[in-house]
Amino acid sequence: MGLFDRFRKIETRDEKPISEDVPVSDALLRALINNEKITKTHALSIPAVSSAVNKISGMIAMLPVYLYQEQIIDGKRKVIMIDDYRTKLLNDDTGDTLTGHEMKKAMIRDYLLDRGGFAYINKKGNTVQSLHYVDAESVTYVKNYDPIFKDGTYLIQERQVELFEVIRLLRDTKDGITGHGLMEEISTALQTAFENVKFELSIVKKGGVKKGFLQSGKKLSEPAMNALKSAWRSMYSTGTDNMMVLNDGVTFEEAGNTGVELQLNERKRGLNDEIDKAFLIDKDTDKTVKEAIIPIIAAFETALNYSLLLENEKASYYFAFDTKEITKGSLKERFEAYKLAKEAQFMTSNEIRYQEDMEELDGLDSIGYNLANVFYDTKSGTFFIPNTGKAFKLKNGELMTLNDPGGAVNED
Repeated sequence: MGLFDRFRKIETRDEKPISEDVPVSDALLRALINNEKITKTHALSIPAVSSAVNKISGMIAMLPVYLYQEQIIDGKRKVIMIDDYRTKLLNDDTGDTLTGHEMKKAMIRDYLLDRGGFAYINKKGNTVQSLHYVDAESVTYVKNYDPIFKDGTYLIQERQVELFEVIRLLRDTKDGITGHGLMEEISTALQTAFENVKFELSIVKKGGVKKGFLQSGKKLSEPAMNALKSAWRSMYSTGTDNMMVLNDGVTFEEAGNTGVELQLNERKRGLNDEIDKAFLIDKDTDKTVKEAIIPIIAAFETALNYSLLLENEKASYYFAFDTKEITKGSLKERFEAYKLAKEAQFMTSNEIRYQEDMEELDGLDSIGYNLANVFYDTKSGTFFIPNTGKAFKLKNGELMTLNDPGGAVNED
């Protein structure tokens, strides 16, 4: 029996109260008392939920994913960005009907609300041919009950899929196979919010007319009763003037709100705040990024490393989102941070320009030291003191003079 069939069945009953203390007469209250289960579609019809999910999934989906490799060169750790075909699948053309942006957004939406975000990895040998988003509602699982050596498989309709064949983005998982969305954790709040939306819709359908009942001092004839019913239906429908003329002796009595309904109206005011808290949405954008966005990015990166890297790549390769755009902050905040970084000899001017997507300029790779008159060129490894005109270079742990005050170069 469908959701609306259940509502319809209840509405055709006589006005028999479900509770002796609270006679319930509209769909909102009946649905809450009957504890109807809310679905992902229902949850996304709540403005606060839709806004939170779209904000989080949209911010993450717009970030490009790159492949990096860690290398040790001359005892120093260097990170190199690798031009790899898998990043094109993740960012642009997945080989499926969805783009990379759409796939990531859909997976995060399912991660937040459903049992997890899933994408099937279509491989030929060790080469990934395409990536295919799979709706979480189409995924079931079979797993063992060994608490130590956990294992399992997925069933996507009739196709049996191994764990390594799927990118799985799981929230609050304890076995790496199944996840738990926010719908399970805050089902009561979401259910209440959803029923409020339906309640408002029912009021709009009735043209905003207040609830009430008609009272007659004498028995009405059948023609009079039919005419009254017709006028009543017309009054409570949209697209009409919402007016009716009462026969002599018939009066309208406004129905007062029940205690439960008044509580619901009061409760509605705090629902949006509760939903934002559940999704870790804050008025401070930086706080939202740190608490709501970054943890999901970290989970997504781990899922990509697990599923898309070959075993011989996992030691030194890793996928990472470019979070520069969402962590930049305001112009004033960024420039103040750059100033501090440069004064602390943490960044050069060219490194700052790179962060702002500007090209390098000659002579801006120097770092000023304590006396503000000693500079170090990071590319050549040369120290220069303008006051004396001397240049030095580290060689075998010792400073070697490259020139004297007269300008003669001594590299030995």
